[in-house]
Amino acid sequence: MFLNRKLFLAISSLPLVFALAACEPPPDTDGDIPGTNGDTPQEQTDGNGGTVTISGAGASFPAPLFQRWFDAYNREVDSNVRVNYQSVGSGAGLEQYINGTVNFGASEAPITDDEERLEEFRDAYGYEPIQIPVTGGFVPFAYNIPGVDDRELELSRDTYCGIVTGNITEWDDPAIAEDNPDLDLPDLDILWVYRSDGSGTTFVFTNHIDTVCPDWEAGAATSVDWPVGIGGQGNEGVSANIQQEEGAIGYLSYAYASLNDIDVALIENQAGNMIEPSPETGANALLDEEIPDDFALLVPDPEGEDSYPIVGLVWVMVYQEYDNQETWQATRDVFEWAMGPEGRELTEELLYLPLPDEVVEQVQEYLDERVETEYNP
Repeated sequence: MFLNRKLFLAISSLPLVFALAACEPPPDTDGDIPGTNGDTPQEQTDGNGGTVTISGAGASFPAPLFQRWFDAYNREVDSNVRVNYQSVGSGAGLEQYINGTVNFGASEAPITDDEERLEEFRDAYGYEPIQIPVTGGFVPFAYNIPGVDDRELELSRDTYCGIVTGNITEWDDPAIAEDNPDLDLPDLDILWVYRSDGSGTTFVFTNHIDTVCPDWEAGAATSVDWPVGIGGQGNEGVSANIQQEEGAIGYLSYAYASLNDIDVALIENQAGNMIEPSPETGANALLDEEIPDDFALLVPDPEGEDSYPIVGLVWVMVYQEYDNQETWQATRDVFEWAMGPEGRELTEELLYLPLPDEVVEQVQEYLDERVETEYNP
């Protein structure tokens, strides 16, 4: 399955967002249903069309869109269905998914690329996790530099690699000046800002940095040992640090940067072109990429002439077995509505990228094959 150019470029928005999904999780090794110990909000239904409440946790990247999706579905489609989502970061979301304390988890890092967590899940449930893509997006460098406006800053690969590794420490460094001959750069320390929590946004960002920066030694993961800088909790914390500290620069979901009016930089791509973050350039990076059977598509350094270089997908993790058909069906209904025409309008409005129709169909077929319920085994 390949991502469709026409569908992607028709979108006027950005980040990677992730759908929701999943109802009450499967039996654990003790024969209990994960998440039904009263510690976490679970689905509630009277069995006769009453209220259904679904809980999820994970990536902060799609949280603004999730909030709009879930609210709109409750108000406009089915007032008996409510979804509670905790924006705790991809790492924490994966842990709660593995522990069975939520109905679904959300992450920008595929669980299939984390061998330790993958083994934990297999040991607990005896089958492979189900991860479902719903959209793609990208991660810009966001900055607060006195006298430098939005999209005025340009960073070559050598330069932004030098910033994240701590080899470039001043905004008037000759390397930055060479990239920006028309800017009056201040004599100001660079303050690098990163995610302090386990984060899929960090995975997407470091997956690129690990690929293109020769001096980078921390690898690619949801949490790494940063050689320089200060941490912020969630996209919210990184946004706040950048806004409060002159000279700060970090990485953010484009939606958070836009919603908070934070300036973003143009950066050099593999083809050697300076590319601004936009829905079109982000979509360019995913064109014609084949999605594997487990949906774990990674594009650490896109080749296209006009491709933004830091892109990725977001996944929702669901379970293979469910004991409540009503809750699963309600969750799936929300999920499919979010990927349909009404949900897509919100996706575009909030600067996220919907997936092409053929990928949505592939996801639906996959759910039909993998998910079981007590009533529909």
